[in-house]
Amino acid sequence: MVDLRVQRLRFLLQAMDDVSGSTEAGDITLAKVGLSRAKVANDTVTLAQNAEPMMLRHACEVLGDNSFGARAGLGYNDYTTLNAYITKYSRTLQEAIENSSKYFTLLDPTFELGLRVTSNAASFEIELADPGIAKFHRYIEFTMFSGLGRMRSITGVEFYPLQMRMPHQARDVAAEIERIAGFPVVFGAERCEMLLSRSTLELPIPTYDPSLRDHLKQYGNQLHSANRRRANDLRSQVEGILAANLPGRIVAAEDMAANLGMSRRTFARRLSEQNLSYREIVDAMRCDLACTYLKDGFHIAEIAFYLDYADQAAFSTAFKRWTGESPSAYRRRILKS
Repeated sequence: MVDLRVQRLRFLLQAMDDVSGSTEAGDITLAKVGLSRAKVANDTVTLAQNAEPMMLRHACEVLGDNSFGARAGLGYNDYTTLNAYITKYSRTLQEAIENSSKYFTLLDPTFELGLRVTSNAASFEIELADPGIAKFHRYIEFTMFSGLGRMRSITGVEFYPLQMRMPHQARDVAAEIERIAGFPVVFGAERCEMLLSRSTLELPIPTYDPSLRDHLKQYGNQLHSANRRRANDLRSQVEGILAANLPGRIVAAEDMAANLGMSRRTFARRLSEQNLSYREIVDAMRCDLACTYLKDGFHIAEIAFYLDYADQAAFSTAFKRWTGESPSAYRRRILKS
């Protein structure tokens, strides 16, 4: 069976071909992430953890469309994985979400899914099991909208959530994503979640089959027992804490060490063992987010504030050191490409 992440990457590649009307944009994007169509077509290929997020980031750049991830997500459907079959044979949408929340990490340890139900509504939540993914905003958007696309597919109903919320900031792309969605989309929220009405949770699934569902759940339980999720590497944990504290504050090294349950000396030694320093991780994170914010149309002064610089000049100096060009020159070049 094809790995879920390979399946999604193939879908994204096809979506790029459909949007651009040729294979050129997809080939350019694959090359940027060190892949080729031949490699992606191989059912035994193993992708790097950040291959999909990087693919989406470069796809938006090559297509000149930062809403591509959200748009593509609505059309995504996973037909062939264990999780897909279990949800397909569930009784209602609520049961499908609960089952998916239990078995999804067997296929993709990047995310953890959850469902909170109150008397009036419900929240379908996506939590990053790999905190380092938080900086890939277009990937977060794709993931949220692909979840909605999957729910619509298994119920056969094109329902609309009450609201979708994502923690990252957005500027120019926000209005277009909300237009594509057709319902309120909030950025800068506390968590990734989709708010659903209770009546939506009760939607029946036409392909409900309890015997097949129970058989597949038994198999899923066996896989759960046989597999232990690997702990996130130290860099991912650091990046996750940094992202959670933005905008406006870069966590000091001693505070980061405390957050991770280490002394500062142990923290520095653990990073050194991976040929890293805390300053290198902070600078790489700032550079990454700065490039994303510039593409999204944020003002340079805003980016300086979000990334905890004393002023715009300090940020501009740092950005030129990282990239070799000023923030305004970078934005002009990206918009022309």
